[in-house]
Amino acid sequence: MTKTASNIATPRDLPKLDALIGSAAFAAIVETHGRDFATGETRLALDELRHEIRDDKHVFLSELTPEALAARVGRRLARLTGPIQCRVINATGVILHTSLGRAPLAPAAVEAAMREAVEYSCLELDRASGKRSDRDKLVNSLIEKVTGAEAATVVNNNAAATMIILNALADGADVVCSRAHMVEIGGSYRMPDVMRKAGCHLVEVGCTNKTKAKDYEDAITDSTAMLLKVHTSNYAIVGFTEEASLEELVEVGRRRNIPVVYDLGAGSIVDLKPYGITREPTVPELVATGADLVCFSGDKLFGGPQAGMIVGRKGLIDKIKKNALFRMMRCDKVTLSLLEHTLKLYLDTSTATQAVPTLAAISRPAAQVAKLARSIAKRLAKHGVTASLHESTSQIGGGSTPGEELPTTVLVIDQLGGSPDAAAKRLRMGTPSVFCRIENDALVFDPRTLLPGQDAELIAAIASARQY
Repeated sequence: MTKTASNIATPRDLPKLDALIGSAAFAAIVETHGRDFATGETRLALDELRHEIRDDKHVFLSELTPEALAARVGRRLARLTGPIQCRVINATGVILHTSLGRAPLAPAAVEAAMREAVEYSCLELDRASGKRSDRDKLVNSLIEKVTGAEAATVVNNNAAATMIILNALADGADVVCSRAHMVEIGGSYRMPDVMRKAGCHLVEVGCTNKTKAKDYEDAITDSTAMLLKVHTSNYAIVGFTEEASLEELVEVGRRRNIPVVYDLGAGSIVDLKPYGITREPTVPELVATGADLVCFSGDKLFGGPQAGMIVGRKGLIDKIKKNALFRMMRCDKVTLSLLEHTLKLYLDTSTATQAVPTLAAISRPAAQVAKLARSIAKRLAKHGVTASLHESTSQIGGGSTPGEELPTTVLVIDQLGGSPDAAAKRLRMGTPSVFCRIENDALVFDPRTLLPGQDAELIAAIASARQY
């Protein structure tokens, strides 16, 4: 439409708010969203138009009809009420994708936890005595069972676990740690900074590529409160290297009466070596060395909710729980319930590899992934979409197992219409949202990270995103 003086709106042309809300065009909006909410958003939409007119942005009279304004307000309400943290199909090949929520939760654990979380629950009440209880009791015996530890507690993530261990055991004292373990993870989380915040004095020993047990022992003084070992879960040092084993540090700690703490980061309960992951120690293995404390994440290789589990000597666990920070870092009832029911899946480790989605993705045979990729390609062809198959690799991700990859078969689509970036955006903006990789000007989809049943949804999403 050509803009002329006769069809350009003025402030006087803006309709009255009450008239709009009472019009037939707004009836569905009011019924769906409620009169107050609809009125507020309509008022804001009119204010926006008023400013556009005053700024000479030329608003058409046709944009001010009840029907046009109902459509405008409807779009505003859709943005506000639509899902923000929406469902995602992860076809990136990164199993623990930090930006996509890391570990998907086990359906059995979610179902059981939600039954408890939506109603009242025995969060801090002992049913037998009727007296107030410790919410740790909901999970600590299960953590002890699956890890073999003497005692356990849980906080809201592993960074919190590291912080409270340092503050509870070494506030104002020295903590001896290898230079090779001065890790930085996402969000500029740096171990030296954490130690300062916890009130500790960092004593660095060894070199970046070589640190011996003797380096730790030589650094021990009357001010030493802890020997700290940090798993380098998001990087690897290779070549001319040497690292003191946890067993060596435990021997030094026992002899010098100094607690040895292992910050594992991403902690697995089951051995991942049969699936080609060789550098990831299990929590039960570390506990068996005699380490005084081990802390690890709940939402990484464990495959549960965000949490930080601390296991080890009872006396040290008791000291941590008495620390003033503990209440600030405790988990809520939903997290504890999810953690409880995920832990129960580990009571039988032979079934945990299939029941826990993270482990299922890691343990899925390459031949099975290839078979699924072929099936998806055949079904896509029926929608007129050509996908070629290529051997590739998947990553575990989540700041774990650097340099170690899993064999996979990916689907490569080089034409969905428009540029690969535009096609990828169409996939992301769909429902459900689909995330893939872009390599060599083509879209790459890895079936290893699909959850059961998502292959059909993925095919529908790709077909829908195609532009003719």
